[in-house]
Amino acid sequence: MAPREADPDRSLSQTVKALLSLRDLILSGELAQGERISELSLVDRLAVSRTPVRMALVRLAEEGFLDPIPSGGFAVKAFSESEIFDAIEVRGTLEGLAARLAAERGIGRAGLRDFDDCLAELDAVLGKGAPDDDDFSDYVRLNARFHALLQEAADSTVVQRQIERATALPFASASGFVMAQSLLPEARAIFALAQDQHRCVVEAIAHREGARAEALMREHARLARRNLELALKNQASLDRVEGAALIRRRVRA
Repeated sequence: MAPREADPDRSLSQTVKALLSLRDLILSGELAQGERISELSLVDRLAVSRTPVRMALVRLAEEGFLDPIPSGGFAVKAFSESEIFDAIEVRGTLEGLAARLAAERGIGRAGLRDFDDCLAELDAVLGKGAPDDDDFSDYVRLNARFHALLQEAADSTVVQRQIERATALPFASASGFVMAQSLLPEARAIFALAQDQHRCVVEAIAHREGARAEALMREHARLARRNLELALKNQASLDRVEGAALIRRRVRA
């Protein structure tokens, strides 16, 4: 009787399960900064076999969530404020490049219409008098849509792949601090500024102004840095940031 072959679909589903579950444990703080991770303990905790756990660990190390330990294994990575600022700057640089390419290559009427539709939906969310959590969730979705449209408009798989890598860490993404903003008194002004920058970027792309589109997009990304600085002064806001448990906060006088 021939040996039974492993089911590739089941192996993939087990790896995905391990990856998502382990990422959640890290982002929630259940696995603390610097904590060493044992493969065997995760096998029991995640109820999957050892191979999917090992693959998930390697993937999360590639994404930047884990540090390899010289003697073997991994530890949960902690991120300094300066490292997060650098990650945001890398994203802004890449998205600036995407905006410049979109402007220089041109995106056509259909592409501009997609941008206009997205901006109109964002306007509708921001136009509400007292936005609630559902409104902020809608903003996160639409903001992610805007940034996805920008990547598509660049028409470069290389740039898109690098942006995806740069935004693997949740607090480096375009919407990383939106939910934290919802508790800040400056929220409305920040959202209004962000939306104006969105509109100006689209205008620059439409007019084929590559340098202007790039500069505007890089400046837009730096709003995330300002939002982080504000959130670090407000624990309730910081608690709403996905992955906040990984941030190693600087001791302030």
